[in-house]
Amino acid sequence: MLEKCRNAKERWGGVSTIIDHWLEERQQLISTFVSIPAQEAGAPLNSSVGEFCDLLMDYLSSGHFEVYEQLLREGSEFADGSLEQAQQLFPLIQPSTDQALDFNDAYGSLDTPTLQQLCQLSRDLSDLGETLEERFALEDQLIEILHNAHKDLVDAS
Repeated sequence: MLEKCRNAKERWGGVSTIIDHWLEERQQLISTFVSIPAQEAGAPLNSSVGEFCDLLMDYLSSGHFEVYEQLLREGSEFADGSLEQAQQLFPLIQPSTDQALDFNDAYGSLDTPTLQQLCQLSRDLSDLGETLEERFALEDQLIEILHNAHKDLVDAS
């Protein structure tokens, strides 16, 4: 997952300040995500999970309220079918948002986890990781469709 994020930054980095910042948030989110299972016994798991949840909520918010809006604005300026293509992806992204919100609700303020919560956390992290990987691929498609397709035209303006 981290390697795919690096590839996305290399591919689209420098194209847009908002997208650059968002991809940096993604990389930080992934780094925090992969560090959670590697925590040593006795380490404050609740604080790393809380930090991950904070980053996750920031990432989702940036996507929905900044990046997607910018991409849709760009796409609407061109009557080339890219906007319609991208709008087909949004319903595919929404379930991952719902799952991430549920994860945040369950673990965002995990004070003293029980053994049962720790076991469930492990399963939920695994499921969320798979979902996030799918989400990142869909978001990369959005960038490709709505931004890169018009990059040369926008740069020429």
